[in-house]
Amino acid sequence: MDTIQAFINHPLFYWSLVILYVFSIVSTIVIILSENRNPVKSLAWLTILILLPLVGLILYFFFGRNIKNTRMISRRDKRKLKKNDIQWKIDYNTLEDNLSTESIQQIKLTHSLTGALFYPGNDVKIYSNGKEKFEALVEDLLNATKYIHIQYYIFESDEIGNLIKNILINKATEGVKVRVIYDHIGSIHVKKRFINDMRNAGIEIFPFFKVAFPPFATRINWRNHRKLCIIDGEIGYIGGMNIADRYIKGIKNGVWRDCHMRIVGPAIRTLQYSFAVDWSFMGQPLIEEDINTISYISNVGLQMATSGPTSQWPNIAFIFHKAIANAKKRIYIQTPYFLPTENLLKALQSAALAKVDVRIMIPRRPDSIIMRHASFSYVQECLNSGIKIYLYQAGMLHSKTMIIDNEFCTIGSTNFDFRSFEHNFEGNMFIYSKEINQKMTDIFNNDSSQSIKINSARWRKRPIFDKALASLLRLLSPIL
Repeated sequence: MDTIQAFINHPLFYWSLVILYVFSIVSTIVIILSENRNPVKSLAWLTILILLPLVGLILYFFFGRNIKNTRMISRRDKRKLKKNDIQWKIDYNTLEDNLSTESIQQIKLTHSLTGALFYPGNDVKIYSNGKEKFEALVEDLLNATKYIHIQYYIFESDEIGNLIKNILINKATEGVKVRVIYDHIGSIHVKKRFINDMRNAGIEIFPFFKVAFPPFATRINWRNHRKLCIIDGEIGYIGGMNIADRYIKGIKNGVWRDCHMRIVGPAIRTLQYSFAVDWSFMGQPLIEEDINTISYISNVGLQMATSGPTSQWPNIAFIFHKAIANAKKRIYIQTPYFLPTENLLKALQSAALAKVDVRIMIPRRPDSIIMRHASFSYVQECLNSGIKIYLYQAGMLHSKTMIIDNEFCTIGSTNFDFRSFEHNFEGNMFIYSKEINQKMTDIFNNDSSQSIKINSARWRKRPIFDKALASLLRLLSPIL
């Protein structure tokens, strides 16, 4: 014991630790610079490493690593999943008869980035409150006869969660094939018994990127944020709502206002493909259930884009940028957190300065104080360029939507922030329909009546502490 104590007290031991510590910091900085990342993001990491070296090193170990270009599914399995898609090959000549030049550009971009096909002829129902969405979902689940594929970031063990759990268990006992993906971090507080009840009933249920040692540090930063459901290959759901009572009953900040959509038609194929890729990524057998290929049920054209840390490009951010750049009359955005990349911020400002009607709606009281102040740091420069900012007051605005002009809109899981664009596995449905565009506009206008529009002069008079805190947190926005 005396020998060990003497060694610890020896100056050589102290200086060895100092050298190792400095070497670790310098090596991490070199790695960050060598990856040629977005300069804003690199600067955020360098700032925290310089100001708080130990904290920065730990945070980078958990949150700063890169898995870009990691293959989620083998080429062979990908071909199997797409073997029947040849009949849906995009005919751009036909599209020119029905859609604007701007919409066709966006469809081409989405296909180039993700390989996603454009599916015309879908029937779409939009839900702007949890009660209606879950009533429809429950009814569709009860009517399932073949299989149910369900994927949510959060699957709460509350009232609605237990109701859906019991339905899934009953369906599994009836012989319906039930597969469930939940995000391990998003649902980490859910008790094991809740999950085991489903697993013991024959449901195939797995966490995405389970966080456990030793791979803890290589997984915690990359979360699957998608919210999908496919029933019998005939009905699909996608949007921003998790399975939780907060969308029906609310919590201390009120009911969570969100958007979700129900789809019947050929676009079910793209939901099934996304689920199957994630299922394969978790090491599970390839899903090859039949998909209903009925087309032209209605007149809504749909194309789904997925994005994540394994993608070569920030797919959804690219599509958002193109849509914003294409806008001629209006851009309406709803997001719980507004931490745009530099390119997206400049695109919005350029549109507003060109007299496009740009409106951004965020919650007055989001569920995160840090994200609230970080989001507020962007408000003044938005106002300076003519962008209108609305603070939603009737609860927690969790909706992730964008409406462009009178033909295009999108609903999905992607927040307007760095995490969604770069770190999370996200999924958005891009909708090409004047009818749905108008419905989404009506929803936005109704939410506007329950919001306050920020006055630039008053905003400048905010307390100095609030301004300073917002500015400080903005430095960290690329890594929040």
